[in-house]
Amino acid sequence: MQYRRFGRTELSMPVFSCGGMRFQQSWTASHPVSESSQQKLTATVERALSLGINHFETARGYGTSEAQLGQALAPIPRDRLILQTKVPPKADPREFEQCLEESFERLRVDRVDLFGFHGLNAKKYVEWTLRSGGCYEVAERFRKAGRIGHIGFSTHAPCDVIVDAINSNKFDYVNLHWYFIFQENAPAIAAAAARDMGVFIISPSDKGGHLHTPRPLWLQDCAPLTPMQFNDLFCLANPNVATLSLGAANPAQFDEHLEVLPILNAPDTHLEPIVQRLEARWRAVLGEPFAHSYLQGVPEWDQLPGGVNVRKTLWLWGLVKAFDLLPYAQSRYNMLGQDDHWFPGNKAVNYDPRALARGLAGSPHIDRILAILPEAHGILNRTE
Repeated sequence: MQYRRFGRTELSMPVFSCGGMRFQQSWTASHPVSESSQQKLTATVERALSLGINHFETARGYGTSEAQLGQALAPIPRDRLILQTKVPPKADPREFEQCLEESFERLRVDRVDLFGFHGLNAKKYVEWTLRSGGCYEVAERFRKAGRIGHIGFSTHAPCDVIVDAINSNKFDYVNLHWYFIFQENAPAIAAAAARDMGVFIISPSDKGGHLHTPRPLWLQDCAPLTPMQFNDLFCLANPNVATLSLGAANPAQFDEHLEVLPILNAPDTHLEPIVQRLEARWRAVLGEPFAHSYLQGVPEWDQLPGGVNVRKTLWLWGLVKAFDLLPYAQSRYNMLGQDDHWFPGNKAVNYDPRALARGLAGSPHIDRILAILPEAHGILNRTE
């Protein structure tokens, strides 16, 4: 295993972390846990430790994950572990504190090394966290009492919201999305580096394009690496990235990632030909200048008539057209329209084209975008 300094926390973080979203038995925290489920999780933890992966990351929102992880880690000396959990902020800080205490109980610990505010996905949740008397002050009290080592946040927010939270200078690290297929958060990574914050990449194998079940086109273009290995290497080639979350559901799911370690110190030789092939395909299919300016002047969903998430729709359409990432794109698109801050905004349907054109006045591609949106909806929308 290789390790990197996790920003101003000064923790030595393994470049691969053991994320806890997929190894839980149920998304319902009170669900009974079977012996076989617990044994599988314990085996996954033991395998991670044998590989030198000593960072375990979970969240209150991951159902039975905290309790199961707490049981699996209980016999292991605490100084061998870097333990992280996440709790969402609440409008009422007293409710947040109660949730935080419950997470400690589920994990069977008095202290976590890393605590993250979970889901700072919109300005409202940043405000609940940072306002006077807000949830951050609760976490800071826990830190002063020695129960929290370092405070960070996780986010699916637009990049400008992430950067604003980073620039508050209240946080020691950030969990965010950034992969080959989604590089919009590069300014946030740069802002975090400027503040000496640790950077943790969320779910690279799943949110990075369902790379655990790769499409034939990606297998072809990423050879001799697998798509998952290519994306690992792409992310870790950024010196400001400390660790990638591997959501291993069983001990064997670490294996493919491990093959990246021997080439991690000289990534460009392996990355450059793959990046060139993928970027050439993107340009050839979408055409220039659209391929690299399609989001220019396109506002976020909450600034557009009908709340249409044009940015996400165009991006997902492009992933299908250029890279054949249809199952991934459909899974993400069909999260729209559910009034959910984890994937906000509406699908590209039932909108007024003239009103939307006015909302897109800052884009150099208005006519093409308006032509793409109905096609994109037809491709991406699943009705079953």
